[in-house]
Amino acid sequence: MDGFRIPIGTWVATGVDWIKANLDGLLDVVSFVVNFLVDSLTRALLSPHFAVIIVLAALIAWVVRSWQLAIGTVVSFGLIVAMNLWVPAMQTLALVLVAAVVAVLIAVPLGIWSARNSSVRAVLKPVLDFMQTMPAFVYLIPAIVFFGIGVVPGLVATVIFALPPGVRLTELGIRGVDSETVEAGQAFGAKPGQILRGIQLPLAMPTIMAGVNQVIMLALSMAVIAGMAGADGLGKMVVEAISTINIPKGVEAGLGVVLIAVFLDRVTAALGSAGQNPSSLLGVLARRRTKQRVDAASAASHEEQPAAERTPALTP
Repeated sequence: MDGFRIPIGTWVATGVDWIKANLDGLLDVVSFVVNFLVDSLTRALLSPHFAVIIVLAALIAWVVRSWQLAIGTVVSFGLIVAMNLWVPAMQTLALVLVAAVVAVLIAVPLGIWSARNSSVRAVLKPVLDFMQTMPAFVYLIPAIVFFGIGVVPGLVATVIFALPPGVRLTELGIRGVDSETVEAGQAFGAKPGQILRGIQLPLAMPTIMAGVNQVIMLALSMAVIAGMAGADGLGKMVVEAISTINIPKGVEAGLGVVLIAVFLDRVTAALGSAGQNPSSLLGVLARRRTKQRVDAASAASHEEQPAAERTPALTP
């Protein structure tokens, strides 16, 4: 076997060179769109005073999860400000949010398609296995060749790395819907699209949101790797700290990533059961509406009682 070798890497490099030579216009469009989205969101996060963003984040935490998480959000974001990491933290948050939205927009339709078509599922399964097991650093090589140094290759690599759990959990959620429920919808004459929108997606939403949560967490875990590609933010600070053996800088940047991760994890995890958390604002409003409906139903039932039953009998 000496001297025998299958040059898979050479074949991939040839394909990358061909794409770079023949699809340069498409790559420029992708680069422009990604830069525009990330820059716009970064400006939106940095333009207001940091207190405004902290209050908005705390309100979101209270609405979907609990007032305790809202307080924790204020403390966490306040610590980021105190460490003078607000700008890189918002740059990282913008990158993660854009990457997560792109990944979800791709993953959810693919997951639905895979759940409804066994042939698609058979093709996607090995592809997703490959995407999940390939070292994340490898994605940066062709991404940098295509887009150069900056935020774009970091975001592209992040999307590829974060995509698989979104597809898998969407498929799992759709396929996990009780077949009898689907058959009941079919018996009433519902079309496949109506069954998907009215039955399967609502019932699968907790599982789908778990997939969204995993997508966001994986996207945030790629922050440091995106920093290696030149993307601004906390990841770039970690890379600089590693290259200069700067322990304080590395610890502070890493702590900033952790604080953002905790906030995003708790909020996205709660979205799958929005209104069911008793400490959340949505939960409080839901209980209040339920109590009002019960009181209204009780009052209506009382009014419908016969007058003879409500009027005490007269003694002779």
